[in-house]
Amino acid sequence: MLKLIVCIKQVPMVSELNWDPRTGTLKRDLAEGMMNPACHHALEAALRLKDLHGGHITAITMGPPMAEEVLREALAIGADRCILLTDKRMAGADTFMTSYILARAIEKECPDFDIVLCGCHTSDSETAQVGPQLTEELKIPGAAYVEWLELNDNVLRMKRLSDNFLETLEMDLPGLVTVTTSQYQPRYVPLAGLQDAYDKCDIITLNAEDLKLEIAGIKDSPTRILKVYSPDSEKKNIEMKGPAKKIAEELLDKFGRKIGGTIQKDLKAYGQEQ
Repeated sequence: MLKLIVCIKQVPMVSELNWDPRTGTLKRDLAEGMMNPACHHALEAALRLKDLHGGHITAITMGPPMAEEVLREALAIGADRCILLTDKRMAGADTFMTSYILARAIEKECPDFDIVLCGCHTSDSETAQVGPQLTEELKIPGAAYVEWLELNDNVLRMKRLSDNFLETLEMDLPGLVTVTTSQYQPRYVPLAGLQDAYDKCDIITLNAEDLKLEIAGIKDSPTRILKVYSPDSEKKNIEMKGPAKKIAEELLDKFGRKIGGTIQKDLKAYGQEQ
């Protein structure tokens, strides 16, 4: 039986939140949470593999007790088992510590997994680091920013866009992939499934002691936040005077390389051809 693990994260539903000036972390209890969009796509990818090949899906998240909500949603959509990692000693963990804790939980609860799926990034931090770091912690092969998956025997074939090239990769299992939001549109949550998720399904809750970890989230995280601030946007207007031809030539001289790099054309050469 195919054994799938999906790592999901609860993120704030709004983009503007207060920060804790002492720790440099979001005050997550001030906003309603939701499942991170990329994680939702990763869950959908797992569900489609399960639909095609059969199998068992374990959804796992690390966060405060209220993160149980996204696990209930995963159960309602089609996950078979959910694990919540929650402990005050895990609070404030950076990506390095988060991947370390996730790896220990996976080794304890799902040691014979086939595929781990993660979102390619999270909307609240955008680091895209947990997936690759988890690959290293589990000592398995991995691929990031995957858009399409196909399983054949024990080989996972993947497609992704990289530097405007379409890559086709193959990976022996077990392995890990991070999934983009370009494909695998998440399915709707059925009302019947939501009812069952709250009435019939229990969520496994683990703390640091259960995992035999002696940790302190912020203290043991190597990342140090020096300053948190909102960047100011500055615009500078440039006025050009004279005949249109002269202005066009001056514009190309000053900004032609930047504009050409964006549209992937040599503007001067293009103008001479015309």
